Amino acid sequence: MFKEKPVVLAFNKFYLPGYKAGGPIRSLVNMVDHLGDKFDFYILTLDHDAGDRNSYQSIQHGKWHHVGKSKVMYLSPEDVSINKLVKIISYLNPAAIYLNSYFDSSFTLRVLLSRRLNRFNSIPIILAPRGEFSAGALGIKSFKKRAYIRMSSVLGLYRNLIWQASSSLEKEDILRSLKFVRYDQVKVAVNLTPIAPFSNFEPKAREVNSPLKVCFLSRITPKKNLDFALDVLRQVSSKVTFTIYGPKESTLYWVRCESLIEDLPDNITVVYAGEVLPNNVNANLAQHDLFFFPTRGENYGHVIHEALLSGLPVLISDQTPWDDLEAYGIGWSYSLQYSSFFSKKIDDFANMLSEETLNMRKRAMAFAINKSSDSQAVRDNIDLFEHAVSLMRPS
Repeated sequence: MFKEKPVVLAFNKFYLPGYKAGGPIRSLVNMVDHLGDKFDFYILTLDHDAGDRNSYQSIQHGKWHHVGKSKVMYLSPEDVSINKLVKIISYLNPAAIYLNSYFDSSFTLRVLLSRRLNRFNSIPIILAPRGEFSAGALGIKSFKKRAYIRMSSVLGLYRNLIWQASSSLEKEDILRSLKFVRYDQVKVAVNLTPIAPFSNFEPKAREVNSPLKVCFLSRITPKKNLDFALDVLRQVSSKVTFTIYGPKESTLYWVRCESLIEDLPDNITVVYAGEVLPNNVNANLAQHDLFFFPTRGENYGHVIHEALLSGLPVLISDQTPWDDLEAYGIGWSYSLQYSSFFSKKIDDFANMLSEETLNMRKRAMAFAINKSSDSQAVRDNIDLFEHAVSLMRPS
């Protein structure tokens, strides 16, 4: 099928114009933006955003739509079947298939079952687990996930794949969790950042004698650890306004968080500010002083990069690849075993001189802008796909 550029057929449960699924969408969008001149990306996705029932307006089901540098087909959940996917794969005859998520039953499982049934077997497949094998992520619904890993291993569904790890830490997670994966099958190619970072404003100094403005932005689920953040705030003695942004993906989890909010001391004010459209993320974050994100596990953490781009120092868990924050003077990462470290740092930050926090904000923005132009990261991603394309066997 491909002539000028190798065709890559990517499967992602959610994609643009969706945004509620967070990082996985951003990872794929950024990849297409950076690599779309070298590879011809076709993307199959569902016809609605995460948590929604209604399909996107102004789309035609089963038709290819031009979205940025890619072509996207939107399918209703009822229309996703092995036969449908095989038909699309056969028509495109891509040079490589790109799967997002190990545990996705909508696309990943069906594509790999199709291959196992010999409906196609000559196309190299790259799988990006997106942090699903971190200790924190595996700890959620652990029994169900480990049972699926055992079953899929017995069936041989995930053998002979190319695995993308976004960091050396994620590579270790994959090899530890999947004993059938060889070391040389896992390629490290970090998640790419937006090509045009937000940088049209100057960081402002914190208002003197005002409450510290701390924010959290993510899907509200156990993995993102908002309840831990609220427990930390219980131990903070400074005046803090804590703003929560993000979709309430788990209603039961949000009920738990609400109960924690009600028990917070008077010096802590909590505001739930709802969902934020992607184009408004940086402007909203920039209104605050500190980004607090004690996640249980991220393979990258696009929202951390967004916070830094907005000129915010970040306070995060050590379950992300962002392990050099203190060295650059732009934030801190601590183990989730020590909640007192987080609360003390919030108090310390609240007592910093205005000039000191302003300098941190400037460093954070400069660091993030510099990271957005990381040519080695782009080269590693290109190498990942060129390696896969080189393995394509004539059909």
